[in-house]
Amino acid sequence: MRVLGIESSCDETAAAVVTEQGEVLSDVVRSQVALHAPFGGVVPELASRDHMRAVLPVVQEALSRAAVSLHEIDGIAVTNRPGLMGALLVGVQVAKGLAFGADKPIVGVDHLVGHLLAAFLRGSDAPEVPSFPFIALVVSGGHTSIYRVDAPFAEGIRELGGTRDDAAGEAFDKVAKLLGLGYPGGPIVDRLAASGNPAAVDVPRPMPGAQSLEMSFSGIKTFVASHVARVGPPKQDGALADLCASFQSAVVDTLVRKTVAAARRERIGTIVVGGGVAANRGLRAALQRACAAREMHLVVPAPSRCTDNGAMIAYAGALRLARGDRDGFDLGVSTTSSLPRTTRRGGGKR
Repeated sequence: MRVLGIESSCDETAAAVVTEQGEVLSDVVRSQVALHAPFGGVVPELASRDHMRAVLPVVQEALSRAAVSLHEIDGIAVTNRPGLMGALLVGVQVAKGLAFGADKPIVGVDHLVGHLLAAFLRGSDAPEVPSFPFIALVVSGGHTSIYRVDAPFAEGIRELGGTRDDAAGEAFDKVAKLLGLGYPGGPIVDRLAASGNPAAVDVPRPMPGAQSLEMSFSGIKTFVASHVARVGPPKQDGALADLCASFQSAVVDTLVRKTVAAARRERIGTIVVGGGVAANRGLRAALQRACAAREMHLVVPAPSRCTDNGAMIAYAGALRLARGDRDGFDLGVSTTSSLPRTTRRGGGKR
């Protein structure tokens, strides 16, 4: 089965052709980073308009690279939640039009399920695929949650804990903007942190209690802002690297500690990581050390599979199609995930 996947939930227009075995026949991603960089973040209206311009050429390129025509594929998968409403609508409406014109089945895919299954994509740079059940950390600019994954479908996925406020990637971008580092901030902070001292600034670790799998990253961002206001912006490259390393260390320590705690609580020996922040070198290295020390198996997709892409959507959709799922042309979009959320946003006692 060859499935065309379309992804347009945020600021990447992506399309791919993938089989239900996870073989990636093509994967095309068009980024909007240059478009949004002057604003320091994603502007929803600009994102939607750019998706409208780019989506058909991206789909055509994905089909061309896979050496198949639209009539030769077996179905179409499209991200229909969660994400920016206007951006999602572009991808879903195009997918409906293609499915109607070529008389192909269509399925909607939850973006988070796509990230959870990205580790199953195969290719020359792909690691060993995990086996069920596993603990998964999805960490990106819009989402940070820990899941128990018993099956590759929404009903087999359960959230164990998540962030009460900012996602980890959001905190990276906000701190980078505060320090004048540009957008997107995560890769820049990661690069600077590699040469800094993570103990130079005593950044507090949020919600350190061992019993809770909930997280919070808004306070870390506020601490960095207060630190800069108190001592002034770093004037030397070494001081800037030290601050980035200290901030990143606090975020990474929290993510690793909570994820490992979830695996031990569920008595599961495999951890999978997905989402854009999973490309962070500091996080990957810290998880590797933590899993090795506890004899746990860590599966982290290649960096290109961590960021938003059409291949993960095509694969998740292929599995739905293979078991007989079909969505109608009334398929809608939503800004929220289909995965039940157990972590309540905001402060206060639980």
